[in-house]
Amino acid sequence: MSSFSKLVSPLNKGLGFLDRAVEPAEIVRKGWSLLQEDLTLPTAVLYQDRLMHNLGWMREFIAAYGMHLAPHGKTTMAPHLFEMQLHNGAWGITLATAYQTLVAHVHRVRRVIMANQLVGRENMAVIARLLQDQEFDYYCLVDSAAQAEQLGSYFSQCGRRLQVLIELGVIGGRTGVRNDEQLNALLSALSQWRETLLPRGIEMYEGVLDDEVSIRAFLRRAVDVARRLDSEGRFPRTPILLSGAGSAWYDVVAEEFSAAQLGDRFQIVLRPGCYLTHDVGAYLQAQARILDRNPVARRMHEGLLPALQVWAYVQSIPEEETAIVTLGKRDAAFDSGLPVPALHFRPGAVSPKAAPSHWTLTRMMDQHAFMQIAPGDDLRVGDMIGFDVRHPCTTFDKWRTLPILDSRYQVVDVVQTFF
Repeated sequence: MSSFSKLVSPLNKGLGFLDRAVEPAEIVRKGWSLLQEDLTLPTAVLYQDRLMHNLGWMREFIAAYGMHLAPHGKTTMAPHLFEMQLHNGAWGITLATAYQTLVAHVHRVRRVIMANQLVGRENMAVIARLLQDQEFDYYCLVDSAAQAEQLGSYFSQCGRRLQVLIELGVIGGRTGVRNDEQLNALLSALSQWRETLLPRGIEMYEGVLDDEVSIRAFLRRAVDVARRLDSEGRFPRTPILLSGAGSAWYDVVAEEFSAAQLGDRFQIVLRPGCYLTHDVGAYLQAQARILDRNPVARRMHEGLLPALQVWAYVQSIPEEETAIVTLGKRDAAFDSGLPVPALHFRPGAVSPKAAPSHWTLTRMMDQHAFMQIAPGDDLRVGDMIGFDVRHPCTTFDKWRTLPILDSRYQVVDVVQTFF
């Protein structure tokens, strides 16, 4: 644990009683149990066995294609989870901002793809300071001559060489070079700063598209551009990186890049981030498609498992078909659909049971959620409900500390986030 890592504050929500700030290991020694009501609810928890399953599943999938994994860390912004991913075969960690990169470096991550443009004086200064560490392998994206000029000017003045990936984009998409005219202008600008900016490969993000035909065409364009620029000698160092893949289409990216047979000069890096915790929304649907269509995934049988839940109490049953629970927009994602009741536990029982399928959240406020039930349901004030989430990214950013639970719902580890 880095000396910069903060102690766990007693004011962090979702934990039990602490009379002072403590190290995570001290929390584990307390033997807290979710089912014994040692934690204040609502609380967001991770399940150890499911995390390990998902880590192993993705490691096996990536290895089957002979590629590398740099999972997107913005999903969790949890260095302890970065460490788990790196120890389970990740080549590096992907991040989105200079600040996120700083957090990762402080916590001993030594290879980062910043899958974004580096702009702004202090953001550049952050990276320049980190590059004083000669073991730090850092890449950022460039997609315009204007940006290359700014990077070249700044990093030449501070005497640092910066590795960059040329980002390709699509019309109507996000960032990235749209056409040959923009690409040629960028290449010309990079050539003016060849002593400062080191082109290392091609990056793209297929998630801005929503149909497989368009995605495959975009991936093939990336391969074609990579081959052409390699033949023109635009990449002065090998291996040349070719990187893509969010959390929904990583199988298609693996298939297309594998089929291109680019050889040893290229290193293919995929960047899914949500696989670690998975969800019961868009990524569940994507995983079902992957298991149905991808031959490598089919051979692996069971897919990814949801490893993140938010637990809350039933606080009121004011109407026979409505229960109010202590879960709100401050606690769980709602941008991709409302949380799903998954487990029901009555304090004093032996273990949770599956929540009835007709229990459904219909509305969320800041600190309350409306759960539709049926007359006569066995539900009481004080019961505990475990909710699966539909978007892990915007659930993690609502929590500073998340307990990791074992199969008995005992706290066996603690994760801290840095948003």
